[in-house]
Amino acid sequence: MAQNQQYYGRGQPQQHQLSHQVAKTTAAVTIGGFLMVLSGLTLAATVIGFLASGGFGASASFVFYWMYRYATGKHPIGADELDRAREKLAHTAHDMKEKVEQFGQHHIKGSQDN
Repeated sequence: MAQNQQYYGRGQPQQHQLSHQVAKTTAAVTIGGFLMVLSGLTLAATVIGFLASGGFGASASFVFYWMYRYATGKHPIGADELDRAREKLAHTAHDMKEKVEQFGQHHIKGSQDN
């Protein structure tokens, strides 16, 4: 009996060894393929992140440059539209202030009459 256990321990039948080898190879290929896909996705995300951060940095530099030119009195592109919007906002705020003052005076006058 001891000889039978040694025989099966050392040399298994060919069919069993082959199926064991196929299972190991299949598992290795599957895991390796999954890791390759995962590393490719990681690389793609990293490249996209670097491109996005570079784009954001370039945009921020351009905005700061534009603000510097606007603040120093040079006439950058879009300054006219910004000035018109600021004037329109100031005009609207002035009109609202006058309406509130008129409403307040009318309301105070109406309450004093009663």
